[in-house]
Amino acid sequence: MVKPTEAQHKWTMVVDLDKCTGCHACVVACHAENNVPIRNKSEVQANRAQHWIRIERYWTGDPPAIARFLPMLCQHCNRAPCEPVCPVYASVHSQRENLNLQVYNRCVGTRYCNNNCPYVVRYFNFYDPYFPAPLTEQLNPDVTVRTAGIMEKCTFCVQRINRAEQRALVEGRDLAPDEVQPACVQTCPPSALLFGDLFNPESRVAKALAGNQRSLRVLEELGTEPAIYYLKGGKSYVRF
Repeated sequence: MVKPTEAQHKWTMVVDLDKCTGCHACVVACHAENNVPIRNKSEVQANRAQHWIRIERYWTGDPPAIARFLPMLCQHCNRAPCEPVCPVYASVHSQRENLNLQVYNRCVGTRYCNNNCPYVVRYFNFYDPYFPAPLTEQLNPDVTVRTAGIMEKCTFCVQRINRAEQRALVEGRDLAPDEVQPACVQTCPPSALLFGDLFNPESRVAKALAGNQRSLRVLEELGTEPAIYYLKGGKSYVRF
């Protein structure tokens, strides 16, 4: 029997940069699934935009240049720099799931984790959430609506992971290789995003990364051991 403290899963995402078209469908899906409020123009101009996933755009080559898109979200590092600096243990690591978690009811908004994140993927709630009608009717009951004064970030849609694990437990079976899909992965039109358990050799992420010379991890030299792998594009890809 596996002890609760032993890692049972290694949830991993693979992003194929050759397929990403920068359509932002993943961003919209993330907002809808995780109750992320929309910030208005003045708030964005004050550098207080809020997206759990953003699409970075880079131009490569001589004019006419080629646009390359890089989806950037919490990397769920195995050695996350945000975790040891949190004074109230709101930023913690799930040993069982290999996820970087954010405990909202512990967070007091020191923002130390944000300062220590090299990927700049954590967001501070400067304002109380506001959802104009009829958006109030589509809030996800499985996800907490966060208040002002705390940090938040991508969770790999942990509510979907928990739901799938509970369903498999009730049915007396193991999780299927690709049973869990975060909102961004489910929505991506060109299927540029893959998600699964790297510990399961039958999962799509394990097969996509097996011997793949295109795979890289952003700022890997820092030793953070991100759980997101990017498959670099053709000859004119950007080095990260």
